[in-house]
Parts: sequence; C-alpha cells; structure tokens
Amino acid sequence: MSAPPVGPTVDAHLTDLLQAPPDRADEAFLRLTGELWKDGEASQEAPGAVPLLVAALEDADDTRRGYLMLLLGLLAGTEHTAGGGPITTAVRAGLDRFLALFTGSAAGGPLQSAALYLLSHLGADREAVLAAAARAPLTPEDRTRLERCLRPLDPADVVLGRVWPSPHEWRLGAEEQAFDRSWIRGLTPRQLRTTWNSDTRSVLAYTGAKALWALRNGTPTVVRDTSVHAGARPADPPAPRIEEFSRFADVLRCPECRSELDFGDDGARCAACGRAYPLPYGVLDLSAGAGDSHSDEDVLQNAAAMRGIGFHYENVLRPAFLRVMGQNWGGAVTPADEDDYLAGRLRGVDGPVLDVAAGAGRWTAVVAEAAGAGRVLALDLIAPMLAGLRARLPEIATLRASALALPVADASLAAVNCWNALQALPDAKAAIDEIGRVLRPGGRLTMLTFRWADDPVYRYFQGSHAFPGSPDGIKLFEAERIRTWLSGAGLRPVDESGPGTFIIITAEKRAE
Repeated sequence: MSAPPVGPTVDAHLTDLLQAPPDRADEAFLRLTGELWKDGEASQEAPGAVPLLVAALEDADDTRRGYLMLLLGLLAGTEHTAGGGPITTAVRAGLDRFLALFTGSAAGGPLQSAALYLLSHLGADREAVLAAAARAPLTPEDRTRLERCLRPLDPADVVLGRVWPSPHEWRLGAEEQAFDRSWIRGLTPRQLRTTWNSDTRSVLAYTGAKALWALRNGTPTVVRDTSVHAGARPADPPAPRIEEFSRFADVLRCPECRSELDFGDDGARCAACGRAYPLPYGVLDLSAGAGDSHSDEDVLQNAAAMRGIGFHYENVLRPAFLRVMGQNWGGAVTPADEDDYLAGRLRGVDGPVLDVAAGAGRWTAVVAEAAGAGRVLALDLIAPMLAGLRARLPEIATLRASALALPVADASLAAVNCWNALQALPDAKAAIDEIGRVLRPGGRLTMLTFRWADDPVYRYFQGSHAFPGSPDGIKLFEAERIRTWLSGAGLRPVDESGPGTFIIITAEKRAE
C-alpha cells in the first residue's frame, strides 16, 4: 500500500525550514513537526513525507540537516517499541546519507547529536551504525547510549535500571551485579520487556533533548560540582544517638495519630497510641509503612536499593536530570548557584528547619551551614539515600518518613527546604499542603523544581523519562499551578526565578 500523499501545507513548511533565516529555523522546524508528529504519534502524512525529508538533507546546511534528522528520529520513534513499521522502513532508506553526515560531523556538536538521536532508533541497521560509530569521535557516554538503544533484549544477559544517562556512567561491583540478577530473575517476561523498553525510552529522550538544545544553542557544557560537599563519599553510618531526635521533642509527632513521642535508646514511642518507631543505623523510622511496598509494575524501584546510590545520584544522575528537566545543558544553574541561593535565604533562620526529600545530603549540608546543624531535620523515604546522609552528616537528625504525611507538629517549623524533589513526589499538592501545615506564620519555604517546556518536542523529551517512583514518565508542572497550590497552603511567594525550565521559589507562610 502506498503512503498517503503529502499536502501543500507540509511542502510549504519544509520549504520554510530550508529557507528560513537562521533565527527563524527553530520556529519553522516546530511548524513542520506539528504537521507530521504530535506527542509521540505520527500523522497520516508522515509516511509520505519521510522521503522528502531524507531528500532535503542533500542540499541543506548543517543546522537544517540537524533539524531534519531530529524530526526523522521522532517519526521513527513512533514505531520503535513495535519493532518498526512503514515509517521506519522509509527512514532506513536514507541510512547511507545519515551515516555520512554522522561520521563527518564535529565531535559533540549539534549535527552529531541529532544524528545520534536518529541512528539510535535504527536497530535493524545495528551493525552498520556501530561500524560507523567506531570511526566517529564519540564520548564514552554517547557511544554507550547508542549501543544500548540499538541492542536487542536478551533475557539471559540484561541490565535494567542502570543505563541512564548512559551505561558508561554506571560502575557496578560484584555485589551490585548479584543484587541486580536476583531481582531481574523474579520478573515476568512482560515486566522484563516493559522495563527494558522504559529504559530505552529514557535514554532516547536524553539523547533527543541534548540534540534539540544543541541545535538551538550550540554544544552543551558539562558543569562540575567543585564544592567541598561534592566529594563526600559516605563511610559506614555512626552509632545511633537518640539525643539527636529528643531535642526536637516539640516538633516531632507520631505519623499515625500526631501525638507527642517519647524517646529512648532504641527509638521513639507514641505517648498516645503506643506505636513504636525504631532507630536502624541512626535513622529514626517514622514512615509507618509508607514506601515499604511497590507496585509490580514499578520494578525500577528495585534498582534504587543499592550501596552508594546516594553518591552516584548526586554526582552523576542529578546533574543529568537538571540538564534534561531544566534545560541546563549550558550550565545556567551551577551547584554553586544553588548553594548561594539556599545560604542567602536560610542563613539566620530562627527555629527548626526541615529538609524534605533530602536524598544523600549534599544540599542538606548547605542548609545546615546556613541555619545551624543543631536546628536541621533531614527527611527522605529511600533508605539507602538516608544511610548515605547519616554517614555523611552524623550530626543531623535523620528521619525516614513520607513527605505526604510529615511527622511534624502544626506550625512548628521556621523553614522547610524542598530542593529538586517536588516532581519526584506522588502527590505534589499534598506535599505543599503538608509544608503549609507545619510552617509557622512567617516561616519560609525554599523550593527548586521544574516546569514543562514551552514547545511540544522538548516537553515530549522531558515526559519520556521514567524513573523509580515514576514508571509512566516524570510529571512536571506549570508555574501557575504551583502558585495556586502555594496560595491554598497559606504560602505567599516572595521570590521566584529560574532560567530554562527551572522553577526556583522562596515563599513565606502568611499570618492567620
């Protein structure tokens, strides 16, 4: 069956892309893309348009070639999980041209990035693509991303959850490999395929986001964290000390009934309902069971339970996450910028401070420097993260608890920090409501999160990332919705900023 004919609108938009002034090329690309693709689905005209897009590569300049290859990758991606189809077949007809542009492009530049995104979809041409990649000047990160996307699933030899942002950036010891094999063996064939496809989709989305940003802005910049806190690889946690928590007796509450807690050497006990809360490895577990069970579909959660995950997250995964979600490929927001922001807004806070979803403690350390370690409570639900935080910052009272049911008395905190965390929580509005409940009048919230990009292509790349706790794709926000939630929780923004798609807010609790 022949492809449906291409209408005059597609022809006109393709001509616009090829002829538009450089500062209008991106607009032309988005108009053409909108005719052929939307939210991961191809239009009826897409199969007939593919040969025109491939042919247009011949006489286009490198910028337009990059946009054309990115669009061809988006179209091939509509059939990727199905193993191909008529669109992919039409795309593959241009393989020789793609490979020539790929091997002749500048290392790390926009054209190479766009070619990598397109070629990563052509699994049927794996041998030819990898042979060309062997001659191309690729970073280890780009090379292993390409290899992973082209690799077919082999149930007998599979790595899951350890491939983003690139397989190169994961270093697995023997114990971690054994842990992986144990939980992967327990997956059904359907779970195995679903998780493999989800991993692939996330790596493809990272590659696509990088390519689109590069076409618009130039070669990305890698920003290193040079803070004294960055290299703090944790040792074994110190012995438990209940006095770290008893000094917060006026703040901490039973998560079941919100009554006061009594503290002993082995943990805490509710004075009203009698429920006991243990103190494993010095972390007071006030989770009340939250987070102890996971959906069988969210098998990625298993990959988070590994030794050293906190250090790896802070130094590898988090910077990559900021690049994708905040469009931070140019380093507009550096770790030093984050440190300065928090220090400037939390220095001199008079009263207890809670760091919500604190992770392994890199930014908890900044909060503690600004507000005083004796005033800071750190809270997270992921036990391996908390073990790293406890080892790194033994002077900080560390809690395992849910951000959706804070074990904290009403109006008891002078400040709450929720830094690069809101988008990871299952109910962002509920988390903001809880923050509003526990802040006292005049209390301060500092928050960093992300909004959806303005254009549909980059927004698609943001939403195509699946992580532990978000197996169906990350959920970001519109800035106005966050403002509405803050107002409903009794919070008033006093400072709002953020380049790219960052949302960085300081808000204060209104007086009743």
